Amino acid sequence: MLDKLSAINDRYKEVEKLISSPDAMNDMKLYVQLSKEYKDLDPIIKAYKEYRDLVGNIAEAKEILSESDDAEMKEMAKMELDENLPRKDEMDEEIKVLLIPKDPADAKNAVMEIRAGAGGDEASIFAGDLYRMYSAYAQTRGWKTELVDVADGTSGGYKEIILNISGEDVYGQLKFESGVHRVQRVPQTETQGRVHTSAATVIVLPEAEEFDIELLPSDIRKDTYCSSGPGGQSVNTTYSAVRLTHIPTGVVAQCQDQKSQHKNYDKALKVLRSRIYEIELQKKLEEDAKHRKTMVSSGDRSAKIRTYNYPQGRVTEHRISLTKYNLQNVIGGDIQEFIDELQLAENAEKLKVGTTSSDE
Repeated sequence: MLDKLSAINDRYKEVEKLISSPDAMNDMKLYVQLSKEYKDLDPIIKAYKEYRDLVGNIAEAKEILSESDDAEMKEMAKMELDENLPRKDEMDEEIKVLLIPKDPADAKNAVMEIRAGAGGDEASIFAGDLYRMYSAYAQTRGWKTELVDVADGTSGGYKEIILNISGEDVYGQLKFESGVHRVQRVPQTETQGRVHTSAATVIVLPEAEEFDIELLPSDIRKDTYCSSGPGGQSVNTTYSAVRLTHIPTGVVAQCQDQKSQHKNYDKALKVLRSRIYEIELQKKLEEDAKHRKTMVSSGDRSAKIRTYNYPQGRVTEHRISLTKYNLQNVIGGDIQEFIDELQLAENAEKLKVGTTSSDE
C-alpha cells in the first residue's frame, strides 16, 4: 500500500509543477485537466501522509516492545499499538475506496431531463413533483438550477422539463437518478379513490464542455420558431426559440426559455453537446455494467429504479433493496441518503471488480 501511495505522491508533485508550466498556461484544456487531477489527488495525499506516519509509529512501537527492557516504555508502546492498529485497519479500507478510479465526468455540471411516462395527466403531475424535488435538493447543496425547455402537462405538471444544474460534483451525485421513477397514489382526477401507478423518466447527462466535444458549425442545423407557453407577448410572437440538429448523429436539442434567441441558442448548444458526449459515455457505462452484478449506474433508462408509494408513505430504491418510510421528506428534496447508499454500493462493486482483476 505504501509503495502505491508513494508513487501517487510523486505524481502529485509532478502535477503541481506542471500546472504552473508555460505549456499549461498556454493550453486551457491541459490546464483544466491538470487542475482536476491535482484536486482529485489531494485527498489521497492527505490520507497517504497520515497513513505513512501511522505505519511508522506502529513499527517504532513494535521495536520498543521487542528490544526495550524499560517496563514503562513497553507499556506506552503497547498503548500506542492498541490505538494505532485499529486505525490502520480503518485507513486500509478508506484508502482502498480513495484509490477507486473516479469517473472523469463526476465533477461536471449536469443536464437533467424529466419526462412524463405511462399514466396520462397523473404522470405529468408526478414529473412536476420530481422537478420540485430535485430543485429543492439542488438548493440544499448550494447548486444553481436553470430552466432550458418546458412542455406543460394538460392538467398541471410537465410532459417534459429540461434544466441545467451547476455546482460542485453535480453529475457525480445525480447520475444515480437516471431511470424510471414510479408513483403509487390516488390521482387528483380519480373519483373512486383507487390507487394508480404512474411513471416518469429521469435522464441525467454530464454537461459537456467545449473541449470535451468539438461541434463543427457545418454539422449543426439551426431552426427558429415562436416560443409557446408563458412569457408575455415578446416571447410568443418573436422567433426566439431555437432548435438545433446535429446532422451526423440526428441528435436534437431545443430551448425556448429566454426572450433572447442568442441565449436560447447557447443553452440549446449546451444540451446538444451533452447529449452527444453522453452517447460515448453510455457505451462506457454499458461496458462497465457487463462486469458487475447490479445496475447501480448502468445508465439503463428503461430500468425501474425507485417507487414512491403515497398510501404507505414509503420510498423503495429497487437497485439496492432500500426502503424508507419518509416519503414526504424525500419528495421535499431529502434524497441524500439514497444517493449515499447508491454510491456505497457502486464503490463495493468496483472494489469487487478490482479484487477479481488483481487475483487473475
